[in-house]
Amino acid sequence: MTVINARSVDEALTALRDHPRARLLQGGTDLMVEVNLQRTSVQDVIALRQVSELRRWHVDEQSRAVRIGAGVPYAELERNPLALHLPALAQAARTVGSPQIRAAGSLGGNLGTCSPAGDGLPVLSAMDAVVHLRSATDSRDVSIHDFMLGVKRSARRPDELIVAVTLPLLDGFQGYAKVGTRNAMVISVASACLIHDASEGSIRLAYGAVAPTVVRARNAERWLAANAPLRGRPVFDRALASEFGRRAAEECAPIDDHRSTARYRRHAVAVLAERLLLQASGYGASREHTT
Repeated sequence: MTVINARSVDEALTALRDHPRARLLQGGTDLMVEVNLQRTSVQDVIALRQVSELRRWHVDEQSRAVRIGAGVPYAELERNPLALHLPALAQAARTVGSPQIRAAGSLGGNLGTCSPAGDGLPVLSAMDAVVHLRSATDSRDVSIHDFMLGVKRSARRPDELIVAVTLPLLDGFQGYAKVGTRNAMVISVASACLIHDASEGSIRLAYGAVAPTVVRARNAERWLAANAPLRGRPVFDRALASEFGRRAAEECAPIDDHRSTARYRRHAVAVLAERLLLQASGYGASREHTT
C-alpha cells in the first residue's frame, strides 16, 4: 500500500493522476468503517488532512455566498461564525456522530461517499449548492442536483478532487431535523431541511435516507407557492402545514431495511416537513432562533 500525505491541492491532484485507483482520505469516518467491516479494500491512499486550502472557508458579500472548503470539519460548521451564516447546516453538523467524528468528518467526505443518509446533503440540496471539482488539467462546477446520482454514486470523475462547496447567503428561516433509532450517534432513518428565501419568496424542502439519493420535494414546493404567500414573514396554519407534509411524503421512495420500514420513513418525512414549516411560520429577521 502506498500512502501519500498531500500538502497542497496540486500535490493531491498529481498523486491522483499518478495513482488513479487510489482512495482519497479526508477524515476517514466513512472509509475506515467500510474497511473494518471488510466491505471494501484499499490499495493506495492519498491523505488530505494536511491540505490547508481544503480547510478554509470564505464569505463573499458581493455575490452573497459562502464557499466552504471540502475539508472544513463539522466541528467548525456547527459553531459561529459559520453557524450564523448557515444555520441549517450548523444544525445538521451537530447531529453527526460524536465530537471525535465531527472533528474529522467534513462536507467533502459526505459528498465523496454520497450516501442518501449523509446528514449534510439535504441542506446542500435545499440550498441549491454548487460543488467545485478539480483535476490535474481542468476544473468544473456542478450543481448539487446533478452531482448526486444514486446510492453512493456521484458525478465526480476518478481523476477529480472535490475542493469546495458554495452555498448562498439567504434571509429567512433555515431548519434541519432528522429521525433516528436513538438520540445521538445514529445514521438517519429520515432527515429533512427546509429553507425559506424571504426575498425570492420560496420554500425549499429536501430530505435524505428515503430514496436512492437526496430528494427535493419540488411538487410540494410548487403546491405551497400556489396556496400561500411566501415573501417576507409568511404565516402557515397547521392544516396547510399538514397538507404540505403529506404531499412531500408522496415524493419519497423509501425502502424497508434494518433501521426502519418504508411506511415509517414516509410518515417521518411528513411529520418533519410539517414541523419545519410551522417553525418557519412568522420567522423574523433574527438568526437566533436557528443557532
